[in-house]
Amino acid sequence: MKLLWSGLLLAAGAATLAGCNSSEPSRPVAVQTVQARVVESHQQQTALTVRSTGTLHARQSATISAQVVGRIQQILVRQGDVVRAGQTLAVLDDATLKASVDQAQASIKAAENQQAAAQTNAELAASTLARYKQLQAQKSVSPQELDEISRRAEGSSAQVEVARAQVTAAKAQETGARAMLGYTRITAPFAGVVTARMADPGALAAPGVPLLQIDSAGPLELQTTVDESAIASVRLGMKLNVTVDSAPSLDPAGTVSEIVPAADPASHSFLVKVDLPSSPQLRAGMYATAAIPTGSRQATFVPRSAVVLRGSLSCAYILDSNGIAQLRYVTLGAQQGDLVEVLSGISAGDKLVDEPGDRDLAGKRIESAAGVRS
Repeated sequence: MKLLWSGLLLAAGAATLAGCNSSEPSRPVAVQTVQARVVESHQQQTALTVRSTGTLHARQSATISAQVVGRIQQILVRQGDVVRAGQTLAVLDDATLKASVDQAQASIKAAENQQAAAQTNAELAASTLARYKQLQAQKSVSPQELDEISRRAEGSSAQVEVARAQVTAAKAQETGARAMLGYTRITAPFAGVVTARMADPGALAAPGVPLLQIDSAGPLELQTTVDESAIASVRLGMKLNVTVDSAPSLDPAGTVSEIVPAADPASHSFLVKVDLPSSPQLRAGMYATAAIPTGSRQATFVPRSAVVLRGSLSCAYILDSNGIAQLRYVTLGAQQGDLVEVLSGISAGDKLVDEPGDRDLAGKRIESAAGVRS
């Protein structure tokens, strides 16, 4: 038995020595080399911003209603129609107001007749007074008679003034009646587009009852609310970057045109209006967001072309010290032109593969095709 164990131990030792003395080297794993453009992340100053969301509105908007009570005879426009300033939009029944104009004209004629009669009486009284003055100088009339004629002449002159005032009042009444008659034709206050129609012929129009809605054509404005903590950073005339949810390809620069000085008591926020450049892609009612700069900080940026999507996640190929690409998930921040801020996953000075596309470069050595750029 001892001889058997000794034999086994000698055999095992011989095998171990044979393995240790083997001169055949282990083969290294081959690493594939791929040419690609390499870029470098870097740090730069970036603005600290507060994002404020709002809605696009026409710069001018008016709810059209009648200025007089009347039955609607015609509405001459439809929703979507383009109108010019002064164009007739609707017509009300004007029979009653035409009668008022006729009545005012009759009042003018009657007042003018009264004025003419008063003027004739005044002229006659003045002539009589002149004659009595001559007679009084000849001692042909008593002073009492002259005083009576003088009082009559003064009364006649006063009647002329009363008649003249009645003519003026009658003409003013006619002017008012004609103005009311003119209100039966409802016109556009400015050039624009009919965005809503709230009434039809036959309905009763009255002051304060909406008939139509008109928005001005052309450039729009963003109306947004800014929290009280950020309102101090907003100034009239300042430029703001605006993004529109339904038109992500647009990146319009807006100009602050109005800051309402009083905060909303419920939300403690301020209404700010931002004028936007004209664009056929923008429509009133769209949601948009303005980025309000409140300061600055250092941030890491990379070219946007170095970031790819894998599924729904943003990734980048980072090169290690040996130039081997490693796929790393990154968290992105704001975009500035062709650069994008990286919040996590990349440090300043890291080298990345630019425009990797759909290629799987993980574990491959990257040979720079055109130098390193940042």
